Amino acid sequence: MVTSAPAGLVPVATTRGGRFARSRRPGKLIYLLLAAVLAASLFPLYWTFVVASNDNSVLGDATPPLVPGGHLLDNIARVFDSSAFGTALVNSFLVATSVAVGNVFFASLAGFAFARLRFRGRNALLVVVVATMMVPTQLGIVPLYLLMTELGWTGRLQALIVPALVSAFGVFWMRQAVEETVPAELVEAARVDGCTLVRVFWHVVLPAIRPAAAVLGLFTFMTAWNDFFWPLVVLNPENPTVQVALSVLASGYYTDYALMLAGASLGVLPVLVVFVLLARQIVGGIMQGAVKG
Repeated sequence: MVTSAPAGLVPVATTRGGRFARSRRPGKLIYLLLAAVLAASLFPLYWTFVVASNDNSVLGDATPPLVPGGHLLDNIARVFDSSAFGTALVNSFLVATSVAVGNVFFASLAGFAFARLRFRGRNALLVVVVATMMVPTQLGIVPLYLLMTELGWTGRLQALIVPALVSAFGVFWMRQAVEETVPAELVEAARVDGCTLVRVFWHVVLPAIRPAAAVLGLFTFMTAWNDFFWPLVVLNPENPTVQVALSVLASGYYTDYALMLAGASLGVLPVLVVFVLLARQIVGGIMQGAVKG
């Protein structure tokens, strides 16, 4: 039933208790606030591009440049001449993609097992997995390096990929996703219909947790792409990742900001591309959690 609404309320159907629902349409102040947050978030990227497209003589002026210059291609060419940046881009892409795919796959399997399968010691094992997140990564660098030496993986990309194929955060994240999106009755019905656990996971669980898997994939891709300490320890200088190559550009007797930020601009592009490709799934996952209940 639609009736006239008092002042300050929109004329919508009355609720079960007979009260009017208030308008949830955001006002102009909200849009201005969002625009300000967006501008503040994009300004560092814009400033990086501005510096990367100018030369150092312009950057030393009293008034810094606010618009892009015409030296971007020259600075990019100097980036590839000053370091093994092409190799670094390929290495980082291979490592980050492998780690992201591995985390999504293995963490989804583990999350499904912890959420919907019943086995002895399940809760205790989950506590142990989550507790490993409290151990600082630096504590495991020495034994991990010794293990990589025994396997003969020092200086090779396997040393970056294999130890990071699954993480405790990913397991916990996907376990929560399965708990919220896949009812236990649905799994039981699939098992009664004759589905094996593999078919239940592939045809029932995986489509339901796809938004959460996209978010996990983006997070792990960014983490692997931005990792600096472990690649610096285990890889050779001739076979670096992007972050190690950027540290080479930043070293020297003086800081060449145009050169360094031209490399940073190249290094951030793959992350932006991955975000654009997964944006629809990420927003879908956020909206799914927002309207739940």
